[in-house]
Amino acid sequence: MKRYDAVVVGGGPAGITAALYLCRSGLSVALVEMLAPGGQILKTEHIENYPGFPKGINGWEMADAFAAHLDAYQLDRYNDAITSMVFDSGVWSLVVGKQTLAGRTVLVCSGANPRPLGLPNEAQLTGRGVSYCALCDGNFFRDQVIAVVGGGNSALEEALYLSRIAKKVYLVHRREGFRAAKIYQDKLKATPNIEIVLDTVVSQLLGDKDLQGVTLHNVKTGEDREQALEGLFVFVGYDPQNAFLPQGLEVDAKGFIVTDCEMRTSLPGLFAAGDIRSKQCRQVTTAVGDGATAATAAFSYLEQLEA
Repeated sequence: MKRYDAVVVGGGPAGITAALYLCRSGLSVALVEMLAPGGQILKTEHIENYPGFPKGINGWEMADAFAAHLDAYQLDRYNDAITSMVFDSGVWSLVVGKQTLAGRTVLVCSGANPRPLGLPNEAQLTGRGVSYCALCDGNFFRDQVIAVVGGGNSALEEALYLSRIAKKVYLVHRREGFRAAKIYQDKLKATPNIEIVLDTVVSQLLGDKDLQGVTLHNVKTGEDREQALEGLFVFVGYDPQNAFLPQGLEVDAKGFIVTDCEMRTSLPGLFAAGDIRSKQCRQVTTAVGDGATAATAAFSYLEQLEA
């Protein structure tokens, strides 16, 4: 069993930032990430609200820059899934694939996954017309009729991106107004091939082998109508990646980790940062701030152990 001062779980903006700060503090660090570094920003076409980039930056470019910065430091990387965590005698033991790591501290930056609509045949039609990533799948629907579901920043950003590819985009939102930033709402209204459908939910997916359309249900009038579609992009929130978390850890009603302002959790030596945290704002900027704060708190924790 290899021992580390800190084990960082997740290679998105929060995890990379945390690992960077920990390495710069002279600690032994392991970074566990199943996929490529970058997290959700790899699935984002363009980021316009990160300080220092007034014209914006492509998601993949930002991910590459983050990863390249961390490459300058010495740490061990593990590309496998964590299946369990146990705290015993002041040390965390993490099962990573077929091996076990020991960490005096653990920083959970595992993020969250796109939330499905929860419709009966949604899983069957995923990849067959239903998608949760505009950047990944948008080009398959060039010059076709599609819909985007959601009302937050992600939904509007991706609808704007898809409007440059698709012939027609329906933006379906269950409420009368959007939660997204005004700048996105203004751009949305100025885009001629986007039609806004408010007070409406997708109640049924039509098609067996491939998506043929959807049933739209107006939550105010109770009316239903069918809309022919070739693609449906879902952006209705995220669910935490928390299957490996230990028992006794305090989480909120949705399963996100509860922390204090220093990213400390309810368990000793365990910190959380980024989208896995229970919080309102989930952006790259907040993930980076969380990661730096968690790393600083973890370093202080270790110093107190040795005092």
